[in-house]
Amino acid sequence: MPATSAPRAARFSLPDAAGHFGPYGGIFVPETLMAALEELETVYGEARVDPLFQKELRRHLSEFAGRPTPLYFAERLTQHCGGAKIYLKREDLLHTGAHKINNAIGQALLAVRMGKKRVIAETGAGQHGVATASVCAKFGLECVVYMGAVDMERQALNVFRMRLMGAEVRSVDAGQKTLKEAINEAMRDWVTNVRTTHYILGTAYGAKPYPEMVRDFHRVIGAEAKEQILAREGRLPDELVACVGGGSNAIGLFFEFLDEPSVKMTGVEAGGRGIRKGDHAARFAGGKLGVLQGCKTYILQDPDGQIELTHSVSAGLDYAAVGPEHAFYRDKGRIDYAYATDDEVLETFQLCSRLEGIIPALESTHALVHGMKRARALGPEKIIIVNLSGRGDKDVQQVAKLLGEKL
Repeated sequence: MPATSAPRAARFSLPDAAGHFGPYGGIFVPETLMAALEELETVYGEARVDPLFQKELRRHLSEFAGRPTPLYFAERLTQHCGGAKIYLKREDLLHTGAHKINNAIGQALLAVRMGKKRVIAETGAGQHGVATASVCAKFGLECVVYMGAVDMERQALNVFRMRLMGAEVRSVDAGQKTLKEAINEAMRDWVTNVRTTHYILGTAYGAKPYPEMVRDFHRVIGAEAKEQILAREGRLPDELVACVGGGSNAIGLFFEFLDEPSVKMTGVEAGGRGIRKGDHAARFAGGKLGVLQGCKTYILQDPDGQIELTHSVSAGLDYAAVGPEHAFYRDKGRIDYAYATDDEVLETFQLCSRLEGIIPALESTHALVHGMKRARALGPEKIIIVNLSGRGDKDVQQVAKLLGEKL
């Protein structure tokens, strides 16, 4: 069904001038960061309409990152499910192993444009940290990455990869020692070094202009997927599925299809050990409206506003808040949200590896869990695209430990 002008106009009007997606988003940061955010907004506003910037971005995405990524028909997974066709958008084949490189290249180019010589980043699963370290090496920028001590242990391979490319990886030992605390430390660093430093935030979250900017750098995922499925099947897919931590890979896939009412979209959160306090990171299953680390959105918090503990087998989804644009489209009923549990993810991680010869990231496996459930529920004439946002090399040691295997 063709897009109409009305929803397309509404889609591109978000966020508003104050950075809001309906009641979500905005700017909730220390006064010290306001000038840096305003500078970033101005520079990005110029770059997004600058043909030379866009040409350079496309060149690096092609030559350095490896775009376009294939749309792969997962024939054996499809046969196993006995229903709809399952296609995988292979972001796992990008340089550094995940979709994160799209945004890292874009923001590194902005840092160079602003004359910032030092870059900081946060990372959970390590993939954004690796992507940031990679682009900083490429463009000759100093790089500091903050990572929770727990995540450093379960993603030791990525820690070494970052250091190998010249990044300083700083362990964060506060609180739960995961992604939330890493963001806290990165923001403290930015406040202290705001004149010389650009913060490459890794997901579609935070204060304006980050949610919109990160989304735009990842829109290439959905643009390619739409063109590829039309070439392969002659029509649009029936459903799209992607995992949602902050939500960058998901909004990158979904955005180009928002004006296509025939296409159902589902974001999959971390169900952890089950939807009980402290055992999951499914914000839409147990969260409420609040403010955290720069914006207003759905947050896992107690009645007093204290952030609850989270848990996921996946370090990249182990976060208490979700991107504000996701909250907006969830309220509108345009995007649905589900969750997958740790046990489901570990089973599907092994299944995909055996049946397709593709080891998916634990984050991406959350999307596969739901995509396979939907494939079983639908007929063979239907088509599902699952965003395989990253590869699982980084997770092999952790999964082996969980399965009782000795390497």
